[in-house]
Amino acid sequence: MSARPSLPVSLVLGGALVAALTAAALLSLVWTPHPFAAIDVANRFQGPSADHWLGTDQLGRDMVSQLMAGARTSVAIAFVAVVLGGAIGTALGLLASAVGGIVEDAVMRLADFSFAFPALLFAIMLAAVFGPSLANAIVAIAFINIPVFARVSRAAANQVWTREFTLASQVAGRGGFAITVDHILPNIAAPVIVQATIEFAVAILAEAALSYLGLGVQPPAASWGRMLSEAQTLLYLAPQLAIYPGLCIVAAVLGFNLLGDGLRDITDPRLSRRP
Repeated sequence: MSARPSLPVSLVLGGALVAALTAAALLSLVWTPHPFAAIDVANRFQGPSADHWLGTDQLGRDMVSQLMAGARTSVAIAFVAVVLGGAIGTALGLLASAVGGIVEDAVMRLADFSFAFPALLFAIMLAAVFGPSLANAIVAIAFINIPVFARVSRAAANQVWTREFTLASQVAGRGGFAITVDHILPNIAAPVIVQATIEFAVAILAEAALSYLGLGVQPPAASWGRMLSEAQTLLYLAPQLAIYPGLCIVAAVLGFNLLGDGLRDITDPRLSRRP
């Protein structure tokens, strides 16, 4: 009997990091060691203890509670932004592939035009124009995801349109919409999902950057980016205030990138056949 193929290390490690992040975010909905926004100036800059596992910040807020609430903010914004941007971008990519011609050219040229601007800078510009808020941060991050998903879905769909079963459906007289729903969409789901995991990492970085600049979620909501911003003037006095949220951002981005690489390895037949 042949041995079952083992899962890629990147998939296992990335899945573990993402699971820990998600668990912390979900747990913060019902429990944190202390109210994350509770200020206790008398106990500021406390070191790790049984009451405050990672100490307190410059306002006496519990660091663990702040980090857990920040994980909730990052996961919520990334999830909504990626789903929204992915849905619109995938729909545009499918439309471009199914219709072709001038529609395909227009969609792809718009995508190319958007890539001329750095994604993070574009998100900062949108948030600055429309004002700092949770909703505007989500819209800005979702907007930069649309051209990415449009290109990925259009490229994958073009390959499926040349397959025999798709050509047979066309010969049988089925319309482009029916073929797209029944055949194209299920067959491009894998690359779109892989891209979504990678875009989660981009969304978390973008949310942290916007909050760092004061253009993301506003107080009293917790955010890793704003924690970094508040700690930058205290690096010599309390460097841990910047180290903790920085490590959380690194772990979250690394986890989603590794998860995306692992999913790509097991869904791409060309990669799965590598010795």
